[in-house]
Amino acid sequence: MNDDVFADAARQVLADHCTPAAVRAIEAGGSTPQAGALWQQLEATGLADALLPESEGGSGLGLAQLFGVLEQCGAHALPLPLGDTMLARALLAQAGVARPAGSIALARGDRLPDGGLRCALVRGAGVADSVLVQAGDGWHLLATHQAQPAPQALALDAALSWSAAQVPAALAIPAGAGPDARTLQAAVIAPQMAGALMSVFQRTLQYANERQQFGRPIGKFQAIQHQLAVMSEHVFAARMAAQLGCSGAGYLPDRLRVAAAKARCSEAALAVSELAHAIHGAIGFTEEYDLQLYTRRLHAWRQSAGSESYWHDVAGQALLAHQGLTLDMVRRITDVEVVL
Repeated sequence: MNDDVFADAARQVLADHCTPAAVRAIEAGGSTPQAGALWQQLEATGLADALLPESEGGSGLGLAQLFGVLEQCGAHALPLPLGDTMLARALLAQAGVARPAGSIALARGDRLPDGGLRCALVRGAGVADSVLVQAGDGWHLLATHQAQPAPQALALDAALSWSAAQVPAALAIPAGAGPDARTLQAAVIAPQMAGALMSVFQRTLQYANERQQFGRPIGKFQAIQHQLAVMSEHVFAARMAAQLGCSGAGYLPDRLRVAAAKARCSEAALAVSELAHAIHGAIGFTEEYDLQLYTRRLHAWRQSAGSESYWHDVAGQALLAHQGLTLDMVRRITDVEVVL
């Protein structure tokens, strides 16, 4: 089956149900009926279970086959943790744990001296039904409604804390050489950033062709054309890197490819947001204008699951530990059987 089928399914649902007005309503109200209705539409497509084996009711897909779906999530500023839920359900199936209903956010946490658990930041905590937390060497599945929340910068994000009595035993998910929460998060954030970057670029290009100044569209001026050219370079480079980050068999990503993907997308997020707002002028910052729905997310995603500095350090350490030519490492990252 062509991977575009999955991306098309996501595009159709999101275009109909994840409009800018719907995103604003969910951001304002959190777990509202509108958020629940949108999640039910996504569940109906089967995408939330796409990484599960067919024996578990899923589609048996790998992360590479869902790149287009995640890209569409970013392109429509989806305020629900679909990408996290895909990976969380796959991890729970591997551990033989029954999957809870609703969406699941991924997070990293710390055990407290009294036996409780705290996550300094849970993206989408305001709309997630559960959180799959990696704390130390263990994973814990926790209900968001039982947590003590503390607000964060974005309306739907929060710091969450659970008491010792609310923290269940660790799940049978391999630690150490097994999946790492930060890597998993970065793997699904990068393609969403790629989708949001493309939306920002397309909206800016349209604005430049429509906005008139001195009797002609501002996109006809050389300075604006140069800014658009720089934007396009960042957008398409980030998309290629995000594709590499999702490449490979199965649902567990390659950490070094994820490092390249997340670092490049985070770099692009800053540059593209700056240029888009420069071209739009003051209107781009206003609450009523849709551009800020994407640029706010890009700035938040840039810092999520490690900024570019963190992933540059990961790549640098791998390079220092590599025995052989640097080109061999580059080939290992970029030479994949299928690049979407």
